[in-house]
Amino acid sequence: MSETHGSGARYWSLLLPAAAILMITMGARQSMGLFISPLNSATGMGIVAISFAFAIGQLMWGASQPLFGAIADRYGSGRVLVAGGLMLALGTALTASVTSQWGLMFAMGVLAASGAGAGSFSILIGGVAKHLPAHKRSLAAGFINAGGSFGQFVFAPLMQFLITAFGWMYALYALAAMTLATLPLAWPLRKRSEAPALTGKRSEAPALSGKRSEALAAGANPEPAQTAPGAAAAAAQDAGTLRQQLRSALRDRSYLLLHAGFFTCGLHVAFLVTHLPGEVALCGLPAQVSANSLALIGLANILGSLGAGVLGQRYRMKDLLFCFYAARTVIILTYLAAPKTALTFYVFALALGVTFLATVPPTAGLVGKLFGTRYLATLFGLTLLSHQVGGFFGAWLGGVALANTGHYQWMWYADAVLALAAALLNLPIRESAPPPRPAAA
Repeated sequence: MSETHGSGARYWSLLLPAAAILMITMGARQSMGLFISPLNSATGMGIVAISFAFAIGQLMWGASQPLFGAIADRYGSGRVLVAGGLMLALGTALTASVTSQWGLMFAMGVLAASGAGAGSFSILIGGVAKHLPAHKRSLAAGFINAGGSFGQFVFAPLMQFLITAFGWMYALYALAAMTLATLPLAWPLRKRSEAPALTGKRSEAPALSGKRSEALAAGANPEPAQTAPGAAAAAAQDAGTLRQQLRSALRDRSYLLLHAGFFTCGLHVAFLVTHLPGEVALCGLPAQVSANSLALIGLANILGSLGAGVLGQRYRMKDLLFCFYAARTVIILTYLAAPKTALTFYVFALALGVTFLATVPPTAGLVGKLFGTRYLATLFGLTLLSHQVGGFFGAWLGGVALANTGHYQWMWYADAVLALAAALLNLPIRESAPPPRPAAA
């Protein structure tokens, strides 16, 4: 009994700080769109220049994750998280004093975005997954992801309040100070070595050798005759080097299809968090509506993330991804047909929020199924890079569309078409049905 309780305590001692770190880093990132109008008014850079700097930030956030993921896989997540927290705080503070596009690109687009990337999904989910058995990883990924959604729910209205009450510069300084809270939270995730899988029982044979011990660490069934084919393949993949894993992954059609779908997800997310305040302003509604809408997206995505984690234990993850992307198509088209009132934005935010980042747990889970957890931070980090390449175009093209047409209509149409394409691309992905859950003792 005490061992089971100890396993549970260790489980939450990893999940809670990881979710809290993502709450801060994602909350900071997802509320930056609220600063576009004040930045433009104060500096006169123009919407296209500011959108491009924000697009660079989307790209750097994605590009930094496989790099920091590889460092975390080798040296542990703790050092990466501390470095990321310092970079995020410094970049956010410097953003308040920029006067040119190049300054904004460096402070917010490179420094702050890379720091947020060092404390984001791939490092946190990859670092935690190595210490958990396979049947707990999907729910753990959903719980950590929900932390990021809660951050958006908290930070968006808080930043809007600070902007209104004290001005955008002081709001950025306050945000920079808040991001330093990630430093002590990194302590429980500092260990490099993989812990035994938490199954509620200690291994009676600690001197397991070779692939058998690695399979156990990945959460595979210790009895070869009962091991699911996907788990056995993942355990075998765990035994290779990073270079071998990368070569295998980049030749795998299922992995490449995940990248394609995640590209569309990134375009959706970046366009929305960057330009939703502009869309609200075009409809003649107050800025508080955009802050409330961003908060509602975060709140709804808590449900979506946790739901995706739970459903990933019962259904094929590729089927979940198909449903999420297809639902976005319907939601976007419904929004375009609806009258543009505050209530419309709130309903739209809640509906889209359920799918907003709920794609992360099944995507991470599929990468783990295909290639194991040894280099999950790196391989999942590469899918997030594709996500953020899409994010680059979402943030940048939104500004281009507004500058050239005076509205975002064509971006919404592109969002709907790409969502449908992403849904269809997930259907051919290779995935076996999830194994039956063991009966309760």
